[in-house]
Amino acid sequence: MNGIILGDRYELLEKIGEGGMSEVYKAKCHKLNRFVAVKILKKQFADNKEISQKFKREATAIANLSDANIVNVLDVGTQDDIDYIVMEYVSGKTLKELINYSGKLTYNTAIKIALQIAKALDCAHRNNIIHRDIKPQNILVTETGEVKVTDFGIAKSTDSQTITNTTSIIGSAHYLSPEQAKGTYIDFRSDIYSFGIVLYEMVTGRLPFEGESPVTVALKHLQEAPVPPKNINSTIPDSLNKLILKAIEKEPIKRYENAKEIIQDLQKIQENPDVIIGDSFSNKDNDSTIIMAPINAINTSNTSKISKVEDDYDEDEEEFDDDYDEDDFEDEDNLPKKKKNKNGLKKVLISIGIIVGILILGSIGFFLAWGSGSNNEVEVPNIVGKLTDDVKTQIEDLGLKLELKSTKQSDEPENTILETDPKAGTKVKKGSTISVIVSAGEEQVEMPDLRNYSRADIEKSLVSKGFTNYTITEEYNDNVESGYFISQSPSAGTKISKKTTIQIVVSKGPETKYIDVADVTGKTLDEAKKALDGLNVKVSEQETNKKDEDGIVLSQDNNVGKKLQEGATVTITVGKYEEETIDVSSYGIEEGMSVNDAIDILKKNNISYKVIGNGDIVESFTKEIKASGTVEIKAKKSETETPSDNENTNPNTNPNTNTNPTNTNTSRGNDDKQ
Repeated sequence: MNGIILGDRYELLEKIGEGGMSEVYKAKCHKLNRFVAVKILKKQFADNKEISQKFKREATAIANLSDANIVNVLDVGTQDDIDYIVMEYVSGKTLKELINYSGKLTYNTAIKIALQIAKALDCAHRNNIIHRDIKPQNILVTETGEVKVTDFGIAKSTDSQTITNTTSIIGSAHYLSPEQAKGTYIDFRSDIYSFGIVLYEMVTGRLPFEGESPVTVALKHLQEAPVPPKNINSTIPDSLNKLILKAIEKEPIKRYENAKEIIQDLQKIQENPDVIIGDSFSNKDNDSTIIMAPINAINTSNTSKISKVEDDYDEDEEEFDDDYDEDDFEDEDNLPKKKKNKNGLKKVLISIGIIVGILILGSIGFFLAWGSGSNNEVEVPNIVGKLTDDVKTQIEDLGLKLELKSTKQSDEPENTILETDPKAGTKVKKGSTISVIVSAGEEQVEMPDLRNYSRADIEKSLVSKGFTNYTITEEYNDNVESGYFISQSPSAGTKISKKTTIQIVVSKGPETKYIDVADVTGKTLDEAKKALDGLNVKVSEQETNKKDEDGIVLSQDNNVGKKLQEGATVTITVGKYEEETIDVSSYGIEEGMSVNDAIDILKKNNISYKVIGNGDIVESFTKEIKASGTVEIKAKKSETETPSDNENTNPNTNPNTNTNPTNTNTSRGNDDKQ
């Protein structure tokens, strides 16, 4: 569609974006001579009158919004079945592009952007407009950091109602509120939920809910609790963590009531990250009117039964006392239950005693037999701290066997023996097995991604993960703010041990360079500028009557031999010579006089001249000239002069041909006369 002109003024130049229902073009407004953005309803929806009318109606409603953080709607129209909306053209990147480039934003930057988004939502909500598709792709960030919320293509005007309802899901799955996912009633708090997801993504670099399909993601919005953003990015303050989680509560009643509340809390966090954000919902339902099922008679009856059982149990406990004696009963079967238990216990104790006695006797025999074979004993050597491969031969030479029991992570090199069983010094029979626990090496952890972190946040993150062997160096950088991350080694995501050497480079900001100020007095202007390269040379002029001082530096600021910061201003004064102006008429030359007389006057005053035309009378002449200039005399024939019949006259011939002593000038056609 490039080249099409809409409304006799908007020329489409290039396609710059596309959504589900529309395409966006950069265009030139020929009436106001400026660039604009034109959103055009896709052709498949153009024939649908309902959608077409909705497209225009909602654009008209949005056009009434006036806020610095909302892309302004300038015009709405239809041409040849093309429905279009004209908006201000914003030069910049989408917030999604910034997040993808940076990985994640610093919480300070995220708050600055979030405040502007919240202000845009506050303006829309105050005008009864629900955006319904807040996401980073619909948020533009200019080069100066100004934020513009755009694409109200599926926005809904509430028309003074408090809630809206839709039978179909509209919006982007990853930023969809639970009520939008269910297709139930929505209100301004649906935008607040989407806003919370965007802020979550800004500070963590990831979305709280991911899935293989939009339906899977939507279900997670309904069912799963998000991982707190602070668990992903430990540098964000608790206050911001709490704000985000409150904004993305599943139930709208638990979220912020409106965008103004979010703005107030964001401003508090911006001023003091450690501020405590109050939970206005914590006791919200304590005094609310509720509906609940009545407590019925069955529940009361069951409670009574439970109490009756407990009472009976207590009575039985009181009956089973210790006053009974075996002699009071002839038969064991007639004993009370507790008495029977006592008789059984006695039998068990006797059996245990017999078994213990047998074990003791067996052990004595075993040790006596073992002692008689002491020649087969060997002492377990101290092999802790050695590598398994290094001690294998030593253990085998002693007639013992080495067996790996387990491994565990430690600071020792991999396969280093940490423990033995039996311990070193213990005597064991030849052929016995020595079980060992060996080192699995140092614990491997993932190198964190420190992009966009300040130096303080970098150190905080490294220490929290157990890294101690790190160095932070600084270097000048024209593009990175002072005190913020430039590079890291190892790179983010690399598996390393906590003892690995980590090198971090942070910015010192732009380097301040100093330049020696040379003495340029007496040089030409070009030579002076070259000698003062890197400095801002400011030139002032000074008139001079000396021709050799024209364009020459006569003086400069009192900074010769000093060092100035690059870009500093040095003022030099350059001579400006202007030649004397001669008033030719003051020498007595006037129109109508003889050309020869005029020439004589000019020769006497050493003034160059040039005669134009063929005649003997001065018709006109140059009244003023520079000292080195030339007087032009325009000659004409006198009225009484008549050429003779036998005279061969060339019309271009000037009979008055003269030479100035210093600058020879002749009229055209000189000496043509034969």
